[in-house]
Amino acid sequence: MQRGQQTDLLQMISDYMENGFLENIIDMYRHDATLYYLIGELIQDERVRVRLGATALMEELKKMDADHVILAQENLLPLLHHADAVVRGDAANLVGLIGNSASLPRLKELMEDENGNVRLIAQEAIQELESDSAQ
Repeated sequence: MQRGQQTDLLQMISDYMENGFLENIIDMYRHDATLYYLIGELIQDERVRVRLGATALMEELKKMDADHVILAQENLLPLLHHADAVVRGDAANLVGLIGNSASLPRLKELMEDENGNVRLIAQEAIQELESDSAQ
């Protein structure tokens, strides 16, 4: 897919998200797993509804399409060091939601984050991953 097409697709998905069309976006993701690379972009959107929608999207896809949610991780891990604390926290939350214990070391780095909310979100994600791997 060319850069212009990627930008158009991201714009369409984020606009759908802002307008509350989560079910439509879920269907898109279930039919095209390559869209998971956009999750990192969606949580950086300036619109709160888009960022919240991205989290809701991943929560639903974790239930419906668990085999593919790991595809979002590659673009989320770099965001754990984003300049914006909200993006770092959202990325930590989604990395924890994905449930891949290989990401634990990256999440543990956030326990030294300057932002208390980021540390708390990272701690919760770590606890979730550790409890999942203990079962």
